Amino acid sequence: MKLNNKFESKKLVISSMLVALAVSLSSFSIPIGASKCFPIQHLINVIAAVFLGPLYGTGAAFCTSLIRNLLGTGSLLAFPGSMVGAFLAGYLYQHTRKFFAACIGEVLGTGILGAVLCYPVATMLMGKEAAVFAYVIPFLLSTGCGTAMAFVLLGVMEQSGIIHVLQNIVRGKENRE
Repeated sequence: MKLNNKFESKKLVISSMLVALAVSLSSFSIPIGASKCFPIQHLINVIAAVFLGPLYGTGAAFCTSLIRNLLGTGSLLAFPGSMVGAFLAGYLYQHTRKFFAACIGEVLGTGILGAVLCYPVATMLMGKEAAVFAYVIPFLLSTGCGTAMAFVLLGVMEQSGIIHVLQNIVRGKENRE
């Protein structure tokens, strides 16, 4: 990928900042069942969906999972969960421009699809015995919490008018006075 314009560079910088924020707040994990649930990742996924779209949001989720695993603060289950949620949240927001759609995408993507995709990761790569739907409830709890936080934050940002200013900056439409 060639970064030849300011638009792509801004998206890369913003996704890097979101990754740094998610990694630095990774100590706020909640153990639920067999997984480490990380509500901040879900908040970041929804924010990335709104500002960056599905591809950069998925890339940010991957980088966050990778860094957390390298630091020993995450698990391999973070990869399918966070990446599917980030992609679906970005995809639904891109096509509807509704915060609620991004939130639904994150919950369905992480809580259902990502949780089911964790089964092969857990059994083949981690050597854990688990049922196919073993991660659905813990993932739904985690993503529900983080997504609710994101929905409230986006609502506050929209009411204050800052959301449109930030979206325009990301899209390269900032006012030059």
